[in-house]
Amino acid sequence: MDLLTVNDRMGEYPPSFYAHAATPLPRFAAPEGDLTCDVCVIGGGFTGLSAAWHLAERGFDVVLLEASRVGFGASGRNGGQVGQGQRLEQDALEAMVGKDHARALWTIATRSVELVREVAARDEVHATFHPGVIHAAHRARYVPEYRDYARKLRDEYGYEDIRFLNREELQGLVASPCYHGGTLDMGAGHIDPLELTLGLARLARGAGARIFEGARVVKLDKGSPAVVRTDSARVRANHVVLACNGYLGGLDPQVAARVMPINNYVVATQPLGADRQEEIIRGNHAVADSKFVVNYFRFSDDHRLLFGGTESYRYRFPRDIAGAVRRPMEEVFPQLAGVKITHAWGGTLGITMNRMPHFARVAGNILSLSGYSGHGVAMATLAGQIAAETIAGQAERFDIMASVPSPRFPGGSALRWPLLVLGMVWFSLRDRF
Repeated sequence: MDLLTVNDRMGEYPPSFYAHAATPLPRFAAPEGDLTCDVCVIGGGFTGLSAAWHLAERGFDVVLLEASRVGFGASGRNGGQVGQGQRLEQDALEAMVGKDHARALWTIATRSVELVREVAARDEVHATFHPGVIHAAHRARYVPEYRDYARKLRDEYGYEDIRFLNREELQGLVASPCYHGGTLDMGAGHIDPLELTLGLARLARGAGARIFEGARVVKLDKGSPAVVRTDSARVRANHVVLACNGYLGGLDPQVAARVMPINNYVVATQPLGADRQEEIIRGNHAVADSKFVVNYFRFSDDHRLLFGGTESYRYRFPRDIAGAVRRPMEEVFPQLAGVKITHAWGGTLGITMNRMPHFARVAGNILSLSGYSGHGVAMATLAGQIAAETIAGQAERFDIMASVPSPRFPGGSALRWPLLVLGMVWFSLRDRF
C-alpha cells in the first residue's frame, strides 16, 4: 500500500482547516541531476525541517527532499497539541529504564516544549503558542491516578505547572458530561501545526538549506558517501537523516519493523464565536481524554472546535470522515449536535510498540528519528535539533533517546497490521463498555 498516494494527491495539501487557513509557501522545485551535500535530510515535516534548519545554522550544506509538499504529512495535519513530557508517563519510564534515565528523558521532553515556544515567537512562524492542556479522565476510577501523577511531578521532578482537577473543577473548564476529573498542565499547550511547519521551512531556507519538493526517494544506498536517489536526481551525502515517520515505506527495513503507520482523523466545525467557545472550553485550553483511542480537541484562533479521534482499521481513510468523528464529538459535547462541520481530514502517523520515539543509527552516517506515537509536535521538532547536534559530534541527547528499548512489532511487516487491528478492537470495546 502506497501511503503517499492511497488517500492523498501528491503535491497537494489535504482538505484540512489548516491548509484552508494557511498562506502556503511558493512551491519548491524538484531536484534534478547529480547533487552533493554534507547532509541529506529525507522528509519535510517537523523533524526534517528542524534538522535542516539547525544543521544549516551550524554551517552544514544541507539538501532536504520532500516527496510532496513541506508539512504534507502528520506534521501539517495533526491536532496541534504540544504535550509535556514523553509519550509515556514517568512512572512507566522509571519502570522501563530506571529513575536516572527517566529523569534525563523528562529533561529532554521539557526542552522540546520550550523549543516550540521559542520557534513560535520567531517572525518567520505565523502561529501562536496557547498554554494549557487538560487531561481528562473518562472513568471515575482513573481520577486518583491523575491526582497522584500531578503530585509526583511536583514532588519528584520539581514541575509546578500541573495541577489536579476534581470533577467540579474539570466540568467548570470543559462543558462535557463525560469526564470525572483530571489535570491542567500550563507548561503544555497548543498551536497551528501547519503554520509551525511552514515557519520551520522558512527558517531552514533562510539559514541556507536547499529544500526540494516533489522529491520522492526511491532508494538509499548506504556507504560513505551515502547515495539518495529520486526519480530525477541522485544526491551524494556524507550524512543522511531519515525523518519520514509514518511514510518511511521500505527505505529501511530495520526502522520499518519498529515504526508502524496508522491513521487518525480530525474535523473542524463552523466558527462558534468567542462567547460560545468560552462556554465549551474555558481559558482556550486543549483537551485530551483517557480513552485508548484518545479524543483530543481544542479551538482554532477563529473559534472553530477542532476535534480529533476515532479509529481506523484499514489504511484507506473512511469515505465519511466527518460522520465518523461527529459521533465521539457529539458524545463529548451533546450541545453541539447537528453543528456544521466545514472540514474533515485524515492523516498518517508513526507509532511504536512501547509508544516511545525510535531513534537509531541505521549506519554510521545515517540517523533515523521517528515513531512519535501521537506526541510529536514538540518531540519531533526537538528531534531535528538533536539530529543536527549529533552529526556535529554531540550525541549525548541522541544516545539517551536511542537507548530506550524499541521492540519490533510481532509478525513483521506482513502481520503487524492485522495484529494491531485485533488490539485496537479490544481496546476500543473496553473504552465503550
